[in-house]
Amino acid sequence: MGKEKLVRDKIPDIIRAKGLEAQVRRASHDEIDKLLRDKILEESLELHESGESIEIADILEAIYALLEHREISKMQIESIRKNKSEERGGFSAHLVLNLEDLE
Repeated sequence: MGKEKLVRDKIPDIIRAKGLEAQVRRASHDEIDKLLRDKILEESLELHESGESIEIADILEAIYALLEHREISKMQIESIRKNKSEERGGFSAHLVLNLEDLE
C-alpha cells in the first residue's frame, strides 16, 4: 500500500457508498500508538488552520482511543492533568510569555 493514515471506523463504508474503492487494513498493536499520535497531530493542525470547534471533538476522539490503547482511564488522565495544573497552573489567565527576554 502507498500512503496511509488512520481513519474512523465507518469511513471505508462511507467511501464505498460513494462507489469508490476503499483499501484498508487493520493496524497492528505495535503500530497503533504511533498512528494515533499522528492522528492527534493531524487533527490539531486542522484545528489550527480552520479554528473550527468540531476539530476539538476529532482531537478528543483520537485522544480517547490512545488512552484506551495505553489502558489509561479518563479518570487517571484527569488526575494527571489536575496535578500538573496545581503544580504549574492552567491557561485561564491567558498569559503570553515573551521568549526574547529569556535568550
